[in-house]
Amino acid sequence: MQKRPDYILLGTILALIIFGVIILASASAPISQEKFGTTYYFLKHQLIFGFLPGLALAFLVFRTRLDTLKKWAPLLLLINLILLTMVFLPKIGLETGGANRWISAGPISFQPSEFLKFTFILYLAAWLSSRTEKVFSQTPKPQRRVKKRINPLLSFIAFLAVTGIISLLLIFQPDISTLGIIVFVAALMYFSANTPLWHNLLIILIGTGGLFALIKLAPYRLARILVFFKPGTDPMGIGYQIKQSLIAVGSGGIFGLGLGMSCQRLGLLPQSISDSIFSIIAEETGFIGSLILIFLFLTFLWRGFKIGKRTDDKFSQLAAVGISSWIVIQAFINISSMIGILPLTGIPLPFISYGGSSMIAELVGAGILLNISKERRL
Repeated sequence: MQKRPDYILLGTILALIIFGVIILASASAPISQEKFGTTYYFLKHQLIFGFLPGLALAFLVFRTRLDTLKKWAPLLLLINLILLTMVFLPKIGLETGGANRWISAGPISFQPSEFLKFTFILYLAAWLSSRTEKVFSQTPKPQRRVKKRINPLLSFIAFLAVTGIISLLLIFQPDISTLGIIVFVAALMYFSANTPLWHNLLIILIGTGGLFALIKLAPYRLARILVFFKPGTDPMGIGYQIKQSLIAVGSGGIFGLGLGMSCQRLGLLPQSISDSIFSIIAEETGFIGSLILIFLFLTFLWRGFKIGKRTDDKFSQLAAVGISSWIVIQAFINISSMIGILPLTGIPLPFISYGGSSMIAELVGAGILLNISKERRL
C-alpha cells in the first residue's frame, strides 16, 4: 500500500492556493483601502479566518482513518442539517441581500451550506458503498463472498428523500447555486455506484423539472436567463455585471495588464473579490494566466479520479469522485458564467474567491482527497 500522499495533487492544491493569495491581494487592495484604510484587510481576513482554520482541519482529516470518516459521516451531515435550519432563527441567522445563508456567532459568521458540500459527499459515499459492500461469511476456508441484499427501490427512495430535505432547506434560504452543485455531484456519485440506469434517468428528469419550477417561481432567475441569451439587455441593471466581466476578460488580451493594473477592481465590477474574481484574473494575467488556472483545475480532476480508480475501498472511490467533481464543476461553472457561456450563478471560484467558509470547506475536501491518496494501489 502507498502511504505517501499524491504529490502531484498536493502540488496542484498548493499552486491554486498561492495563485489565489496573489490575485486576492491585488483584487482586494482598492476596496480594502477605501473601506478600512489598509490595502490588505481582506487578504489578512481570508488568511486568518479562512486559510488557517481550513489548513488545520485539512490536516486533521488527512490524519484521520478513512473508516473513521465513514463512520462519522451520518453525524456530520446531521449536524450540518441542524446548522442549515439555524440560519432562519432570529439573532442567530444573518440575513444579507434578502437571503438567510449565514450564522452569526459574535464576531464570527459562517455559511453552513458551504460545509454541506463535503459532509453530504462523505455521507453519500458511506451510504452508497454500504449498498454494494462485500462481506465475508464466517466460513474459515474457503472464504465465500456474499453481497448484502438491499432493495434497490427502497434505496432509491431513501436517496431522493435525503436529497429532497437538503433541497428544501437550500431553496428556502435561497441558495440555488449551491443546490445545483450538490444535486449534480450527488447524481454523478449515484451513477458511479453502478446503480440501475432508470434510477439515473429519473434523477435527471426530476432535477430538470425542479430547475424549471425554480426559475418560474422567482422572476430574477428568469431575468438572468434572459440576460444570458441577450447580453445587451438592461446593460446598467441586471446585465451590468456580465457586461463589466466581459470588458475585464477582453481587456486582458494574451498576457494581461499586469498584477495590480486591473481597472475593474476599482469598483466597476460587482463582487470583484468573490464571485467575479476570475474576470480580474483574466484582466491582469490575460489568456495565459487564465489557461494556467484552468490547467490546474483539470489536473486536480485528473489526479482525483485517478486516486479513486486506484483504491479498492468503495467508500474512498466514491468520496474521491465526489470531491474532485465538486471542486472542478464549481470552478468551471464560475469561469463559464464570467465569460458568458453560462448564466451568472453567484458561486465562488474554489481556492481563489474571498470567503472564509468556502475556503475552509475546500481545504477540508482537499485534505480528505489527499488522505485517500495515501491508500491507493501502486
